[in-house]
Amino acid sequence: MPASLVLVSAYAGWAGSLPPEEVDRRIAMVEAEIGEPPERFVAEWLPTLFTAGSDPAVVAEVAGIMRDVHPAGLRALLSASGRADYRDLLPTVAVPTLLLHGEDDQRSPLPVARGLHRQIPGAALTVIPGAGHLVFAEAPEAFNAEVRRFLQVLS
Repeated sequence: MPASLVLVSAYAGWAGSLPPEEVDRRIAMVEAEIGEPPERFVAEWLPTLFTAGSDPAVVAEVAGIMRDVHPAGLRALLSASGRADYRDLLPTVAVPTLLLHGEDDQRSPLPVARGLHRQIPGAALTVIPGAGHLVFAEAPEAFNAEVRRFLQVLS
């Protein structure tokens, strides 16, 4: 049993956080990408993960990691997120929880973060200005400072 949670750019599953048409669009997109060479889709994903002002070296590093994706990884993504709806579980979270989201997150936008914040009792929501979905990579100093602050309060 965890003593605390740090949820970063989180969802309550796609079906638990996004409109049905967006869930269907994402599932169809990922299903079409399974088995395709990652070079065909990595460039399409990157702008949804980072803001335009991101460090090009960080974006290139993430692109390199993404090019190593395997079909099993995409299937796992669909299984964990696709039609999953974890909203019923959120009110049962009984440990200190920090929600960290990028202000400009296109994949898990701020309305999703606010929904999680409302549903998880006592959760703290921190929004990192000017960061996208991969907030930990795009704004590592701010991200680390917020995680440290949260952990210090717990100790």
